[in-house]
Amino acid sequence: MSTCDAVPRREAWTVSEISQLVGGQPTGCTDLLITGVSGIREAEKGDITFVSHQRYLPLIRKTRASAVIVGDRMKIDDNGSEACLIRVTDPGTAFAKVAEHFMGEAIKFPPGIHSTAVIGQNVTLGRNLVIRPYVVIEDGAAIGDDTVIYPHCYVGHATRIGSKCLLYPGVKIRERVSIGNNVIIHSGAVIGSDGFGFTTVDGVHQKVPQMGTVEIEDDVEIGANVTIDRARFSKTHIGKGTKIDNLVQIAHNVWVGERCVIIGQSGIAGSSKIGNNVVLAAQAGIDGHLEVGDNVIITGKAGVTKNIPSNKTVSGFPAQEHDKQRREHIYIRKLPEYCARIKELEERLSRLEEAAAND
Repeated sequence: MSTCDAVPRREAWTVSEISQLVGGQPTGCTDLLITGVSGIREAEKGDITFVSHQRYLPLIRKTRASAVIVGDRMKIDDNGSEACLIRVTDPGTAFAKVAEHFMGEAIKFPPGIHSTAVIGQNVTLGRNLVIRPYVVIEDGAAIGDDTVIYPHCYVGHATRIGSKCLLYPGVKIRERVSIGNNVIIHSGAVIGSDGFGFTTVDGVHQKVPQMGTVEIEDDVEIGANVTIDRARFSKTHIGKGTKIDNLVQIAHNVWVGERCVIIGQSGIAGSSKIGNNVVLAAQAGIDGHLEVGDNVIITGKAGVTKNIPSNKTVSGFPAQEHDKQRREHIYIRKLPEYCARIKELEERLSRLEEAAAND
């Protein structure tokens, strides 16, 4: 158990081999050896890199990379670079595949329970589990098949974790939480912490018991240091396929739909309901007891203070339809110009009034 199985990284691939690997069409020296992967700005000779958006095409002229993966619909006339190009449908996905082959497969631990793990009573353990050092699993918990739990994780009483889950070091899951299959939780995340509930009696803040739970459906990924509070009653819910970035706060009784994307430092206040396919950009905030419809995009730093119907893009604070907010922002930036113009017009008017008075 002290060692792990890892696939050795391969030292070099030809452009032709990489093209076959990603199903791409190469141009240039197909026999050229590629020995590493890198971002387009940092790449050196022998590296392969990628461009996933048309606006980054000018960087191809400046890169030192030997090969660049590009989109098959990108218009590249004369890029002024000696780099070989590999045209593919999805450059980002193709580059990730190449990187995996250079670096080898992810680290894999052999199944087993480390001797320092603490397993409570009446715990149900599936097949082919990996439970690493100093994991604590409390009484009545259940862990599904093929799940991997890294060191220093905590699984609370009567918590259920599905199959093929991955808990990175330091994850804390409180009691009576339910987690589906194929869920990834990154280091420092806390699932099922008490909701922020207090009532003030005679000037003293008294805690309101948070007796609900958290339910996380299949194929969810939760970033590092995310906090998802348990409900006061019932449950806080994260829908199937939702992806949550680092440092996100989801308060008690929140309902998040399926296939949402919640980006870093966003926050959702208590009892709000988020529809399916919603995007919260970085540092977006949603006030409590609100409803956000399906397919909504909330741009970075936006503050949502009222319900948002489906299929809208909103921005600003308070959040409003993006096109309207953008126009207002343009007007604000032009205020110095408008002020100078108004002052000029006032001076002209004053001169005209003075001339009229003299006449």
